Amino acid sequence: MKDIYINFISARLDVKDWQVENCVGLLEEGDTIPFICRYRKEKTGGLDDVSVAEIKHWNDVFSEMEKRKESILKVIDETGKLTEELRNKITGCVDSTELEDIYLPYRPKRKTRASVAVAAGLEPLADMMYEVRITDPAAEAVKFLNDEVAGVDAALSGARDIIAERISETAVIRENLRAIFRSRRIVAKVTKDGEKSQEASKYRSYFNFSMPVARIPSHNLLAVLRAHDEGFLSVRLDADPERCAKKIYYDFCQEHGYPDGPLANEIKLSIGDSFKRLLEPSISNEVIKEAKTKADIESVNVFGENLKQLLLAPPVGQKRIMAIDPGFRNGCKTVCLDEYGNLLHHEIIYPHPPQNEKVKSIMSLSRMLSEYKIEVIAIGNGTAGRETEDFLKKVSLPEGCRVFSVSEDGASVYSASEVAREEFPDEDVTVRGAVSIGRRLADPLAELVKIDPKSLGIGQYQHDVDQNLLKEKLDNTVTMCVNSVGVNLNTASAYLLSYVSGIGPALAANIISYRDKTGGYKSRSELMDVPRLGGKAFEQCAGFLRIRGASNPLDNSAVHPECYHVVENMAGDLNVRVEELAGNKELLGKINAEKYIDGNFGLPTINDIIKELAKPGMDPRESAQEFSFSDDIHSIEDLKTGMELPGIVTNITGFGAFVDIGLHENGLIHVSQMGLQRYADPSKVLKLHQHVQVFVLSVDLDRKRISLRLVK
Repeated sequence: MKDIYINFISARLDVKDWQVENCVGLLEEGDTIPFICRYRKEKTGGLDDVSVAEIKHWNDVFSEMEKRKESILKVIDETGKLTEELRNKITGCVDSTELEDIYLPYRPKRKTRASVAVAAGLEPLADMMYEVRITDPAAEAVKFLNDEVAGVDAALSGARDIIAERISETAVIRENLRAIFRSRRIVAKVTKDGEKSQEASKYRSYFNFSMPVARIPSHNLLAVLRAHDEGFLSVRLDADPERCAKKIYYDFCQEHGYPDGPLANEIKLSIGDSFKRLLEPSISNEVIKEAKTKADIESVNVFGENLKQLLLAPPVGQKRIMAIDPGFRNGCKTVCLDEYGNLLHHEIIYPHPPQNEKVKSIMSLSRMLSEYKIEVIAIGNGTAGRETEDFLKKVSLPEGCRVFSVSEDGASVYSASEVAREEFPDEDVTVRGAVSIGRRLADPLAELVKIDPKSLGIGQYQHDVDQNLLKEKLDNTVTMCVNSVGVNLNTASAYLLSYVSGIGPALAANIISYRDKTGGYKSRSELMDVPRLGGKAFEQCAGFLRIRGASNPLDNSAVHPECYHVVENMAGDLNVRVEELAGNKELLGKINAEKYIDGNFGLPTINDIIKELAKPGMDPRESAQEFSFSDDIHSIEDLKTGMELPGIVTNITGFGAFVDIGLHENGLIHVSQMGLQRYADPSKVLKLHQHVQVFVLSVDLDRKRISLRLVK
């Protein structure tokens, strides 16, 4: 990577040049983000996953920019206008907007008013006017009359068209106008279609909307632009044409000198036309697009943080689970799973209207609870979820059996997916959906990676943001979550394994095929026998895979095989076996970390090894906690202003957080009701699935909206 790009990235991330350079080198060698963050801290100076992902992003951006520069240089060179100064300007760019500004005057064009004027022979006249070499343009224009230019007015008009286009392609003028536009307000007005459409009513708060484009919150901007795309709003920036024209004229005069007399009027006419017809639409679109890019990044980051919290939600672990997908008319789909998530039994009960088979349902549940030795119960939080929780209170549960409300978001998407069909080819979608609810209680990470994150009911305006940016963020988030927890090599699904550093779908299938043939892995070294899993893939994945019960305890830890000899040396120096060292805090406290530093492993890695040996293979996630909604609230009609209720945070956005208080409708804690300033970040206060107490501020029964305030 060129120094100009390294300098840009290091300044943007506030890190050292050598950290960026080394990180790029590792990425280009095929190392993954999780591997670099965990096992190459010495080379990167301990950069975290966010920084490494950002470096990877910019490395990709600048790789594409280099290709673009090559293309631009080739086009300009073919015109014979490529000077050394111009080449240096282009090669020295790190900003795509600046690069395109430089290229704009040389870019091949379609037919324009200026190109027509040039074809009519008016470019020399425009040159004299543009370079302020004449004072009476009309007198000069007479010399350019021909079959295509009938009179002086036509000649001057054509020359102005040429000048207007040149002005619109001047990099300094464009950048100065951007600065003006960035300081202006974005203005939205309802269109005629918007006034007539019932669908547009959801955008009512934007029908007469104005806010500085530099300060508009991301969710407001994305909503405005969505309404604009749907034809309900007109959107513009309120830049002052007169002020802009004066600035353009000043910039022109600084470059070419001050015209006087009739020429000054012609230049001003050219500038007015250039601004109205060429510059204003172009710069306005650029600045709005720039603001949208910023909003996209903010929304994508919100989505990524929500997804991270969702995937790393506390699991109940290996328990025998009864999962219920509630319903009224179609009944409650009930499945029983063993401690490994295997389906043991399924049936449908009808405890709710219209069937009301309460006694029969109690008997069925009691039988299943006993027969399948159920330890925990997962109830989907959708339709009839609250009613099913209330019904379960009438069932005699086994001692210690806990009941959890589980988000159904994405369960129906999973149940109809190819992954679900492969796992349960003989079961219908209702059974698959209930299994998903149960499994996501046992291990949210292992189950939710099978579902498109956009179907999980989190984030804001995810369908409006840059989809490539969103995919990059979500892929990185899922990968980092999977690798931060680690994966059980002998129980993980192919889908989960595919997110492990260095593996992917094809190798995941080979790993499982080998596992099925051999009856399971007994050591990490066996991975080298998996078809097409070479040394590089082993290096990348081995540290993130766990083998419970392995003869070498390090195979069930985050210690990388390349460091096993370090642990063996530590154990040898203490005259104990590795098995005795792992988990023995007293022995580990005697280790002098600096003694084991060598050319390959520095103090960060040695300290990580000692920390991991203290609790080898420990799941970094917390344990799942039970939760109960208020017994007094069953419908939105039961809510009263002033009530204080328990709730669970279900989604966090830039404008606030949604909270499940046990109804079909979630309530909203606006950012202003969290004790935060208007534009503060709600994710600094709340986390997804956090248990909270809320105060009911207002209830809109007609619109089914609940406004809440955070209590604690």
